[in-house]
Amino acid sequence: MIKTTAMLLEELKDYASPKTKLSRMVQKGERFPIVKGLYETERSVPAHLLAGSIYGPSYISFEYALAFHGMIPEAVYAVTCATFEKKKRKRYDTPFGIFTYRDVPPEAFPLGIELRQEGDYWYRIASPEKALCDELYTTRPVRNASELADLLFDDLRIEEENLQRLDKDAVFELSDKYHSTNMRKLRTLLRRL
Repeated sequence: MIKTTAMLLEELKDYASPKTKLSRMVQKGERFPIVKGLYETERSVPAHLLAGSIYGPSYISFEYALAFHGMIPEAVYAVTCATFEKKKRKRYDTPFGIFTYRDVPPEAFPLGIELRQEGDYWYRIASPEKALCDELYTTRPVRNASELADLLFDDLRIEEENLQRLDKDAVFELSDKYHSTNMRKLRTLLRRL
């Protein structure tokens, strides 16, 4: 379970020095620091369950969500997340893994997000359509639909049948929120498939 320093110090308030007790718990492997001010009680928690607590508001997207939904064949080792109006990319190297955060447009941010539960943990992850739109938004602009096809099928290694399985209406609705050349090209390509 994720806990803040304040929560842990409150739990340890009966000790003469709660901070010292917390330090000892960390040294003994009873509590695990994630980032400053944030701890996990279980060492074996999958990294994606921690992403929303490290930096927010955010949701899991980009390459990690594409791999999670089986859109791309590669394993993704960094948990990639979307934020909005942060104006800079963030990266956290933690004992649980690497977490990266990138901006998407504020109008697009709340759309196409799935809320999921694993055990006692809740997390937000982009739908396959949203993850693809987020990825293309942060990728260099392409000149035409043919270049976009190369990007999707060769660079990202998305299978054509995976692209065809996407909810095209959802992609068309989402793509309007990005105001991006790549989104216009994606709509053109999906109409051709």
